[in-house]
Amino acid sequence: MTTIADVAARAGVSIRTVSRVLNRSPLVNAATREQVETVVAALQFRPSARARGLATGRSFLLGLVHNDRNALVLDPLQRGIVGAAAARGYELVVHPVAPGSGDPVADVLDFASRSRVDGVVVVPPVSGIAGVSEALARVDVPAVALSSVALSGYGAVLVSDERGAARSVADHLVALGHRRIALLSGPVDAPSARERRAGFVAALAGHDLTLTHEAEGDYGFDSGVAAAIRLLRVENRPTAIFAANDVMAAAVLKVAASLSIDVPGALSVVGFDGSILARMLTPALTTVHRPIAAMAGAIATRLIDRIEGVADDTPLSATLSLSIGGSCGPVRRG
Repeated sequence: MTTIADVAARAGVSIRTVSRVLNRSPLVNAATREQVETVVAALQFRPSARARGLATGRSFLLGLVHNDRNALVLDPLQRGIVGAAAARGYELVVHPVAPGSGDPVADVLDFASRSRVDGVVVVPPVSGIAGVSEALARVDVPAVALSSVALSGYGAVLVSDERGAARSVADHLVALGHRRIALLSGPVDAPSARERRAGFVAALAGHDLTLTHEAEGDYGFDSGVAAAIRLLRVENRPTAIFAANDVMAAAVLKVAASLSIDVPGALSVVGFDGSILARMLTPALTTVHRPIAAMAGAIATRLIDRIEGVADDTPLSATLSLSIGGSCGPVRRG
């Protein structure tokens, strides 16, 4: 097995210098760094994670803290973080905060202590819980967050403009001629649901329109089915429904099919997230695309930079866009 001593001998440098290169120390000049990295690649040297930890006092583990049941969101989140982490020699530990946890702040702190992570990525809805960022700061655990609204206390926050994206949904439906427009919102206590509703309602108001129907779901499929039944079994039912995520939009399509309501001929449906589910449905779902994997990778990179003492205060943001599918069409006349 190739050792760090073999690398040092081949490169003509000290073991300490090789260690500094492997740990991305700024104390190594560019020429020496390139020389060592060339030898590392040639010898296919893989440093021991335990040895790296002993040398640096770090675990080379990142934590992901979440409370999201939606695998369509969690999968790209984890892939994005793992991609960024692997490129820098870190691995990922995932911790779901227990639903209805009596003390979510204590739960997060217990995870950070027990797992010995070098830092954590906190995602909604946990990132918005009061006291989480402050508690992590008190125990010197670097933390970054994803959010739909500005947050304080984190080392970095990537805020996605979900309010603006919801405006684009309203504008699109109005441009298609829809006037009886419904919202299937997420849970009222979720900042993301409030942002999406606020943007959608504000854009309708700009067209001198208001919601004609509204129902609340919990971002889950069953709640979407129940809400869609309420929205579609009424007189003068809506001609368009904006569901606050793709899972509930799929529920709307299912209920519409069960009631023999043609989509998009008699009903247009829009979702939110741009998940793989949108392409699996028939018709394909019009949805707001969130580049979740790219967002997760960007915030994980910023976390690693902070762990390694690299200062970067450049604001982070994500571009959300409306992806047009077959689930939307113009209002049928006559």
